[in-house]
Amino acid sequence: MSTLKVNTIQNTSGTSSASTESITNSCKAWVNFNGTGAVAIRAGYNVSSITDNGTGDYTVNFISPIKDSNYCILTTGIVITDQGSSFALAPVVPSGPSTGPVLLKTTTQVRVKSRRETDYDISECNVSIIR
Repeated sequence: MSTLKVNTIQNTSGTSSASTESITNSCKAWVNFNGTGAVAIRAGYNVSSITDNGTGDYTVNFISPIKDSNYCILTTGIVITDQGSSFALAPVVPSGPSTGPVLLKTTTQVRVKSRRETDYDISECNVSIIR
């Protein structure tokens, strides 16, 4: 097995350091936040804030824009007090009047929603953006 240890990653000309924004297939943003009561970020990278849009409905706002909106959204959630039913934390895909489903994600934000039988605030929300 090999080990790679570096202090700086540079572009091919050696003139500048590469950041995760310039490295394809890397995590561009992630956040762990409290989705109940006063919504608050516990830890994260490239996330400026979380907007609470209502019960179980959150918008993750990025500090630096993502290159384009063709990114992968990974979501997980933890419910501290289990009420005996499953839940989902997923990107919001509302139906448009004539265009069909529209995913609510842009280069500056993504909207996610948690549900059980109805919209539901969950204790720990995790969202990662890969591009």
